[in-house]
Amino acid sequence: MTRVVLNQDIRPISELREKATAFVQQVRETQRPMVITQHGRSAAVLMDVTQYEQLLERLELFEAIHRGEHQIAEGKYASSKVSRDRMLERLNR
Repeated sequence: MTRVVLNQDIRPISELREKATAFVQQVRETQRPMVITQHGRSAAVLMDVTQYEQLLERLELFEAIHRGEHQIAEGKYASSKVSRDRMLERLNR
């Protein structure tokens, strides 16, 4: 995902009301998220759906890696041979 360009991708909510179609088009074309402000403070992010789905997939992967590292640190893992044998046993049922 491309980072926000500060002078192009931060817009007030009042502009969003007036130019929603143009903002969605900009987000799709640039593949950059847009920060929407309200009362001068960041309030929401507008982003392309594909970019959003990719972001969620990456987050899920990082969470799975983190869980795995935590389990390894706690000694909660099986060797590759044990794992392989378990998988073969399940497949042969």
